[in-house]
Amino acid sequence: MVDDIEGLIFDFDGLLMQTETTLLECWRTEWAHHGLRLDETTFFADHGGDTSEQHYADLAAAVGPAYDRAASHARRLAHRDLLHQTLDLAPGMRAWLDEAAGLGLPLAVASSSPRHWVHGHLNRRGELDRFAVRACGDEVTGHKPDPSVYLLALTRLGIPAARAVAFEDTPARRGRGEGGGAAVRGDPQPLHRPHPLRRRRPRPALGPGRSPRRRAAVRGVIGALPGLKRASIGCRDALPVRGGPRHVQHGRGRRPG
Repeated sequence: MVDDIEGLIFDFDGLLMQTETTLLECWRTEWAHHGLRLDETTFFADHGGDTSEQHYADLAAAVGPAYDRAASHARRLAHRDLLHQTLDLAPGMRAWLDEAAGLGLPLAVASSSPRHWVHGHLNRRGELDRFAVRACGDEVTGHKPDPSVYLLALTRLGIPAARAVAFEDTPARRGRGEGGGAAVRGDPQPLHRPHPLRRRRPRPALGPGRSPRRRAAVRGVIGALPGLKRASIGCRDALPVRGGPRHVQHGRGRRPG
C-alpha cells in the first residue's frame, strides 16, 4: 500500500547525478587523443562495479605497443575531474527530493560505487546530509544486480522491503531481485534515452498521518521523479502504473571510472 511507504532508496550514478555522462565523455576524449573513436554501443556494462580495467585494455589493444597506460590514466582523470567541477544533481532532482523529504520520507542511497565516490560527489554539492542512509559498493561483497547494497540500505533505514520504494536506472529485476524486495521504479537516464522532464504540479503541504490525502501525495511524489518514464516491476508491493502498461526499463551498469 502506498500509505505504508516509509523510505525511498536511490541509485546514484546516472540517476541522482549524471556521472555516466562525464564517464563517457572522458573516455571518448581519450580515444580521440589517439586518433580513434570509442565504440559507445559496447561501453556500458550490464552490472555494477568498476569496469575501468577493461576499458584500458580495450584502448591498449586498439593503440598498440605505443600505448602509455600511466599517461593515459592521468590525462583521462584530469579531464574527468574538470568535468565534475560543475556537475550537480540531475535536473529537477533537488526540488523533487525536497518534496519527498517534506512528506517525511527518509531518503537513502544504494550504489555499487565506493563510499569516496558517492560521498565525495554529494558532499561537493552540499547534499550528503540530505540522505539519512548511504550504502555503497565497498561495504558489501556483491555488486548490482546482487541486492546486497539494497539490503544494507534497508537495514540501516530500519524498515522492511515492503515499506520501501527503490529508484534504479539499471535493468529492473522482477520479484525480490535487485531492489532486495522493495518495489523498484525504472528511470533510464538521458544519456541513453532522451526524455523531457515532466512538468511538476504544486502539491499542498500535508500533515502527518496516513490519510487519503497523504497517500495521494506520496503516490504523486513517487510518480513525479524528474525524467521518470513510468514503469514498475512485478514486485508484490510495486505501485500501480498510470497511463501505460507495466514494463521493465533496461539501462546500463554503473561504476566510477
